[in-house]
Amino acid sequence: MTQNKMKKKEHNSAAVFLDRDGTINVDTGYMSDPEALELLPGAAAAIKELNLKRIPVVVVSNQSAVARGYATEEQVESVNARLIELLDAEDAYLDALYFCAHHPDDGCVCRKPAPGLIDSASEKHSIDTARSYVVGDKRSDMELARAVGATAVMVMTGLGEVELKRSEKAPDFAAADLGKAVKWILAQMENETA
Repeated sequence: MTQNKMKKKEHNSAAVFLDRDGTINVDTGYMSDPEALELLPGAAAAIKELNLKRIPVVVVSNQSAVARGYATEEQVESVNARLIELLDAEDAYLDALYFCAHHPDDGCVCRKPAPGLIDSASEKHSIDTARSYVVGDKRSDMELARAVGATAVMVMTGLGEVELKRSEKAPDFAAADLGKAVKWILAQMENETA
């Protein structure tokens, strides 16, 4: 985990769990160079909208580049630090960031769609996953949402369009990008409290 701004809350709160590559930033494959990181248009503004509403934003990301030998854990941490810098430059922030460095064949409990990353975040920060949202561009993100009882939102950035066609089960909502996804999520949250 690279960042943790969340304070322990007495009551469980809803959160928005975001995939990293293809959802917040351009997916260039196994990323090891922080300088190559590029935010997707509108991603920082979308995260800032959640920040302003005091909705926890937690990144959960598979980074098997480490297990595959394409990057070190330190390089992944550097890329994550760069992501935080770029968001900060646009007055947006992540409340926490978790990643799995394991190989898909390792059988770990933290590689998406396994629920380990969200389970860890939810336990540490008193998050109610049933009231939360998972946003990503891959089927594994949608399967993760279902595994933890969250609402599944697929973005059409990154691999979203291709993955949506391959999906056996439709997400709860499909959005053009993170900005549209956040607008929909905020509307759902407002309806819940209305």
